[in-house]
Formats: sequence, structure tokens, C-alpha cells
Amino acid sequence: MRNPKLLAAILALMNSSALVAQDKPTPLAVGDEAPDFTLPAATKDGVSPKAAKLKDFRGQTVVLAFFYKARTGG
Repeated sequence: MRNPKLLAAILALMNSSALVAQDKPTPLAVGDEAPDFTLPAATKDGVSPKAAKLKDFRGQTVVLAFFYKARTGG
């Protein structure tokens, strides 16, 4: 495994309930404002010490890319 810290951050994200603000989330419609959330951030060098918050990118285009098997042995 090349970067155990990155893998740990990805696993924490996958198991995190922080993305769900309510017990039964409702789907967003096109054009709805996304709820604010915080995710572990990564750089080309590994996990960033500063988390990424959606509100920090207000007014910008945000694309979330999830790479299930990227940079892992799995």
C-alpha cells in the first residue's frame, strides 16, 4: 500500500455519517443548493491537514471525484 493515510481518509469518508445531516435525507432537485459538508482533503502528496468545506467554494464550480480503487492495492 503506497499511502496508508490516504486510504484511512477514504475509508473514514465512506463510513462517515457526517455527510447526512438528517436521519432520512431527501434528494435534491436540479438547481437546489447543496447542504454544507466537510470532507478530508487530499493533495498529490497525501492527506491534507486542512479539511475541505463546501462553503469555502461558494460561487465556484465544485466537482467531487471518487476513485474507489485509486492508489490502493485493491
